[in-house]
Amino acid sequence: MTESPIAVFDKLTRVDLPERPPVLFDTACVLGGSIAGLLAARVLADHARTVRIIERDEVNVQGRPRAGVPQDRQGHGLLPGGLAQIERWLPGFTREAQDLGGVLVGPDQQVVYLDGHRQVRSGDTRILMGSRPFLESRIRRRVLALPNVSTLSAPATGLEYRNNAVSAVRYVADGVDGVMSVDFVVDAMGRASKLSEWVEQAGYDRPRLQRLRTGISYATALFERSDKPDDLDLACALAQFSPPSSPNGLAAGAVNAIEGDQWLVMLMAYGDHQSSRSIEAFRSTCAKLPPIFGKAVSGVMSREIVTYHQADSRRRDFAGLAHFPARLVSVGDAVASFNPVYGQGISSAALHASCLSEYLVGDPALGMPAAKFFALQEVVVDAAWTISAGGDAARLDAIEGADVPVDVQRQRWAMDQLIRATLVDETVAHAFSAVAFMLAHPFSLGDPALVEQAVAANQRA
Repeated sequence: MTESPIAVFDKLTRVDLPERPPVLFDTACVLGGSIAGLLAARVLADHARTVRIIERDEVNVQGRPRAGVPQDRQGHGLLPGGLAQIERWLPGFTREAQDLGGVLVGPDQQVVYLDGHRQVRSGDTRILMGSRPFLESRIRRRVLALPNVSTLSAPATGLEYRNNAVSAVRYVADGVDGVMSVDFVVDAMGRASKLSEWVEQAGYDRPRLQRLRTGISYATALFERSDKPDDLDLACALAQFSPPSSPNGLAAGAVNAIEGDQWLVMLMAYGDHQSSRSIEAFRSTCAKLPPIFGKAVSGVMSREIVTYHQADSRRRDFAGLAHFPARLVSVGDAVASFNPVYGQGISSAALHASCLSEYLVGDPALGMPAAKFFALQEVVVDAAWTISAGGDAARLDAIEGADVPVDVQRQRWAMDQLIRATLVDETVAHAFSAVAFMLAHPFSLGDPALVEQAVAANQRA
């Protein structure tokens, strides 16, 4: 790819719809009906006469949790980068979600605390808050309303190939084996996707799996909220801590106003520190955090505490595979799943849909592996991985006393300067928020002038 990652990322974050998208397929199939799969199906609806979503879970549009998404009762939100893409493909989505109880959080109602200190306000960005089942069900309803998109409730069990391209999907429905002829397949089966095993068994290259140990534990609870969204001083807060200042071993806490007049409060800890599991311990920890946390947990508890553990962040590297089937791509957590505290999952999935659109409107060589798609997607994955996995890797190296290369030390020093400067410098805070909100590529933070400004701001502070 000759374009810089910054230029590619800027192209992928645009919000205009493609003009006259070409119809390339008779039948396209998406394996997995979660958010990544649904958005891929929306893009494919412009390029295929029929789009079938094969999903193993029983799905509905009522917003109930799903067995295949064990983290769906933890905190979620739509960062500005992801929200812009969803609004691009599903116009009016934001307004509809608000009408049904979702909370659009303006710049004055959101805040980030670093070790108890508040970041300066940056920009005019808005975040859409809602539970994961609520957001997913709204997307599902809109996508399934398209006349050429439908679902099949069944687990996919494998693929068939012809002339080094995917030609069919195997599945089991109601205990009966089935085969669906297809012209294009999107793997959206999540971080436990079996695609790597399937292609390897068929003699193709298996994408390399990279893991970064995180060992994070979440505890999340819901509380009744009496204030309406417009009356809230704060509707969304994130508090992050480094070890010396961390209360009760806490790494981060988040409080979000969501649908149903509720507060969703989430506490996250690393390693041996377990997130608070009793309501007494939960409220005690929140009392040590900024006041918005204490306010949120003071109401009536409307759902018991739900815990979740994630051992590692993962990414599968599809770019550069020498021998891979044509007409086959992967999206969402099937490609990369990150530390959820950064809130990048849904927005990354939305940008993967943008990659798919860019690939399909660009006169793709469908008889060859989708190398151009994977190159575009790698830019998005790198952007999210740099922020989340970069911070986790630095933490692990510090704990383990690892010998860190000099160039990595310099990068981490610069990032630390930028993060510290978000507490005192509006320009730096705006640039950093654009990256954290997936509106800009992390390389944009490498501007020497920006780093110098951050260092000067920190010295003054």
